[in-house]
Amino acid sequence: MELRDAILERRSVRSFRSDPVSEDLIDELLSYARWAPSAGNLQDWFVYVVRSEGIKRALANAAYGQDFVAEAPVVLVIAADLERAAHYGERGVTLYSIQDTAAFTYAFMLLAHEKGLGTVWVGAFDENAVRTLLDMPSHHRPVAIIPVGYPAHPPTNPGREKVRKKII
Repeated sequence: MELRDAILERRSVRSFRSDPVSEDLIDELLSYARWAPSAGNLQDWFVYVVRSEGIKRALANAAYGQDFVAEAPVVLVIAADLERAAHYGERGVTLYSIQDTAAFTYAFMLLAHEKGLGTVWVGAFDENAVRTLLDMPSHHRPVAIIPVGYPAHPPTNPGREKVRKKII
């Protein structure tokens, strides 16, 4: 699959088949996603791989009742490692860590699409609830919840607007 095809074809998937997603496949995708850019090559992300039905259900509740989170065979929680990001001071903690985890997350999502998996970026969740649920250290900030699985049906194309820009 060409990169441009992955970018054009990837969609948010909120309905998953029950087919399992192997640990080896998740590990393979994570090993490629780690090549995403990060400020100063700090790689200031940490990934929680959730397979427990009870924890997935609790994550769905922490995501304000987005039940599809619990329906995915695997759920990733991507956290920013603020201790690493602190290398660049306040800007590293408040901005670079978010940019870096976002790049990592999108790389993972494109790679997952290439392998026939569906994902969706969930950003609406109670950070403190997720932090407590996963027993995160204080220097990990949850940035994204990513349900992962084989799509139950082909997602629709929502279309895109033209890029808004200003030439100077």
